[in-house]
Amino acid sequence: MTSAHSKLYSDDVSLVVVVVDTNPFFWAGASLPFADFFSHLIHFVNSLLLLNHLNHVVVIAAGVSSCAYVFDSSSAGASGTADVAATLDKASRKVEEFIRQDARETAGNGTVAAGGAASLFSGALSIALCYIQRIFRSGTRHPQPRILCLQGSPDGPEQYVAVMNSIFSAQRSMVPIDSCIVGTQDSAFLQQASHITGGVYMKPQELNGLFQYLAAVFASDLHSRTFLRLPKTMGVDFRASCFCHKKTIDMGYVCSVCLSIFCKYHKKCSTCGSEFSRVMPDLNSMPDQRQ
Repeated sequence: MTSAHSKLYSDDVSLVVVVVDTNPFFWAGASLPFADFFSHLIHFVNSLLLLNHLNHVVVIAAGVSSCAYVFDSSSAGASGTADVAATLDKASRKVEEFIRQDARETAGNGTVAAGGAASLFSGALSIALCYIQRIFRSGTRHPQPRILCLQGSPDGPEQYVAVMNSIFSAQRSMVPIDSCIVGTQDSAFLQQASHITGGVYMKPQELNGLFQYLAAVFASDLHSRTFLRLPKTMGVDFRASCFCHKKTIDMGYVCSVCLSIFCKYHKKCSTCGSEFSRVMPDLNSMPDQRQ
């Protein structure tokens, strides 16, 4: 990966990679229809491109079973606003096509289709970081990169390792991860992501004014943020997910060799194979303790 200290940035030019939650299980019961949500998003993307003609915006859709690019402002060319508008209209059709394709893939997976499932944010974050690294290697000066996650569905504990790997990769590359929660539940994953990478975490109170939240908080470039008082997270949920059952736990066992986390005692680490000779007490049997 490119060394963070070797990059030369343009202060007021931004590369914004937006990760959008298209989970049909969430949007089926959401208070804000997906069509209205996507309309807010399009206006926000337009505002980013109007702030600076050199700004670069990419939108990645995160479904239940897959993720894909749905918009890249560089494909609009440099001939004017008409091309950008046409590209955004094409992006709307591409999102609809992606949702249908993702629904077909989800229907073929019996375990996922049986009930509500988390969106594939780990894959979307990986794609976003790969795109940013490609921009880093394209020249000597780069726009200042950041990732904005628009999440509505709950976290998927089974994605804990992959998400944390993406967070630490973003931290090493000095890429802030901003988080905007459009669902009813806070996201422990994105709280940690924004806290570790120096991004902004926000859960809007009124989704009908989503564009105003996005424009007021997330549109400013990283240089301008040093002069602004942006929302701060009141608390961060640092709970981890166990490697054995992929469940969020308050207390567990940690392998002293590879730092894998387990909710129950194991004689042998399933990750690195280390054997533990010392018998540890069962945390489930300890009084006045929550798991």
